[in-house]
Amino acid sequence: MSPGWSQTPAPTPKPALSPAEIVAAAPAGDWTDISPDDLLVMTLAPDASGKPRTVLIQLMPPPFSQGWVSNIRALAKAHWWDGLSVYRVQDNYVTQWGDAEGDDAKKAKALPAGLKTMPESDYTYHRSIPLDTRLGAMLSPPNTVSHFAGFVGGFPFAGTGTPDSVSNWPIHCYGMVGVARDMSPNTGTGAELYTVIGHAPRHLDRNIALAGRVIEGMAHLSSLPRGPGSLGVYTDAAMRVPIVSVRIASELPAAQQPHVQYLSTGSASFATYADARANRRDPFFIVPAGGADICNIPVPVRRKP
Repeated sequence: MSPGWSQTPAPTPKPALSPAEIVAAAPAGDWTDISPDDLLVMTLAPDASGKPRTVLIQLMPPPFSQGWVSNIRALAKAHWWDGLSVYRVQDNYVTQWGDAEGDDAKKAKALPAGLKTMPESDYTYHRSIPLDTRLGAMLSPPNTVSHFAGFVGGFPFAGTGTPDSVSNWPIHCYGMVGVARDMSPNTGTGAELYTVIGHAPRHLDRNIALAGRVIEGMAHLSSLPRGPGSLGVYTDAAMRVPIVSVRIASELPAAQQPHVQYLSTGSASFATYADARANRRDPFFIVPAGGADICNIPVPVRRKP
């Protein structure tokens, strides 16, 4: 090395951003407002320490599950859930609410008139739809059935396709809200609802309707005591969590309406975020996984700044 000459050290590479840092840096234009018409506000009785408990549920967007969504809107407008309860919590599975006495014709609360009845074929949408984000290739190799997963309007979906036929359906990830039902061909009205609180029970996909997802207050449903009865039912009525009210957000006074956004699943920020969830490169991680289950890519939600 010549006297007086020194080599400039290479710059230290910046650490890769974590998924949370990617979400925090997402520009305002990558966030999508959720209409108050598409939000259910469920108010539960205060907890043992007197703290209020509110759960926000985003309803499924068209064209999926719209018969059940229509019924849920009608039930909320009729204030049908007011005074009922959360009465079933099954460990690593679901939390369910509605009429705990619904199986007893003498005690069951009457349903509003005019609720729709949906066929089982409505569990699946039998037409091609553009996915905001697709995970996995479709129709590869050509002329064979291919399976895929992705997101539509902030919701997780799966599907199968051939050159002549495509089917899509929402899937049972954590926090998704489904319509409890009796034995087939019953498809449920939407009066009895549940949310997934454990490992994604994907065996339920296409066997039961999904009508929304919990976007805020999930802890009020996932942390409840597990029911000792069959399928997690609370055998002691004193364990039930009373429902004070369920309302469509747009029906609340303006000052009480929540203003919520989700990170658009068609945005560049979401694509970067989804890749970071599948391949953790931030400093804590040693080996990127190379992929992720779709249910391990939760769609970010925030209150509108």
